[in-house]
Amino acid sequence: MSHGWVSLLAPAPLIAAAGLLLLAALHDIVARTVPNGVSALLALAGLGARIMDNNLLIGVATAAAVFMVAALLWRRGWLGGGDVKLMGAATLAVPSGHVLSFIVATSVAGSIFAALYLAAGRIARDLKGPNPGPTAKPASLLSRATRAELWRLRRGGPLPYACAIAAGFLFVQF
Repeated sequence: MSHGWVSLLAPAPLIAAAGLLLLAALHDIVARTVPNGVSALLALAGLGARIMDNNLLIGVATAAAVFMVAALLWRRGWLGGGDVKLMGAATLAVPSGHVLSFIVATSVAGSIFAALYLAAGRIARDLKGPNPGPTAKPASLLSRATRAELWRLRRGGPLPYACAIAAGFLFVQF
């Protein structure tokens, strides 16, 4: 009888991981940070998934290896610290046989986002418009977010790479 409950709960860690990655991507877009709590909860969801599929040891080892490589990329200045933690946690949530596909999908998504971001930055710098000054605030949240993003684009700010990590995960899982 408990076997039925296990099969009903099997997609729960995957659904939780997808939701947490979308939350991380949204936070990265808005604040250019990934909260540690999101990565920790994602790692817990990944642990749950690996326990359910009886691949805990290989899952943890694979996630640790990806985390270490990502940490080397952070040392070179190519990834943010929050992205490193998110990448390691997301790897734990991916079935071991799909980790390479996840890394490739994340890299492709990151490349596409980078190209779009560079093009958008060029367009944003070329836009001529009135400078609203420091006291004028757009009325809506979307307007304020757009204004902040245009400011980042004009200055060549960092790419929200959590978006690429989330896209890679969603591509591989769904």
